[in-house]
Amino acid sequence: MVVPPLLRTVSARIIKHFGVKHLSSGDLLRDNMQKKTEVGILAKSYIDQGQLIPDHIMTQLMLNEIKGLDQYNWLLDGFPRTVAQAEALDKECHIDTVIDLDVPFETIKCRLTARWIHPASGRVYNLEFSPPKVQGIDDITGEPLVQRDDDKPETVSKRLQAYDAQTKPVLEYYRKKGLLKSFSGTETNKIWPHIYAFLQTKLPDVSQKDAANPR
Repeated sequence: MVVPPLLRTVSARIIKHFGVKHLSSGDLLRDNMQKKTEVGILAKSYIDQGQLIPDHIMTQLMLNEIKGLDQYNWLLDGFPRTVAQAEALDKECHIDTVIDLDVPFETIKCRLTARWIHPASGRVYNLEFSPPKVQGIDDITGEPLVQRDDDKPETVSKRLQAYDAQTKPVLEYYRKKGLLKSFSGTETNKIWPHIYAFLQTKLPDVSQKDAANPR
């Protein structure tokens, strides 16, 4: 299953209810950048310029991780973003569902640019939905929060423009294959019931099973 990197809360709910293994291209990139791997350093140079990561870098990075998920149902978050990536993925894996979250770019931009983090712990705050108790300060340590380079307004605008140009053909690619299901909206709580009902036709809700059999 593939979803775009638009609403992280939707991915979290899919994982909770349907027990799929989650692989986020953004998380994987950030982990490599934090560890200053060769791929991470190269990726950061593109992100700092507001550019998307080249296909061959993202494809190699993601396919290496996917190989470890062969025995599971899995959810790819943010990959593939180009037709070249989608074609490379098809050669290695069977994709049965692609979810398109059709959210206005202004909504996405507002959410991304409102995000601040505590670098040492990775705690994330959103100035609109989950702000710190004191602006610019981590709730637990009292240390300053920072805004990642790729969350700054000018960088976000460039990334969204590039994303739009490259991703529309990907949606058409999967639409022609009959795998694409689109959901429109600006709020997770309004979009989620429709996504949940759709996924229930494909996967069992493991959260209900867990609730019925508490440990």
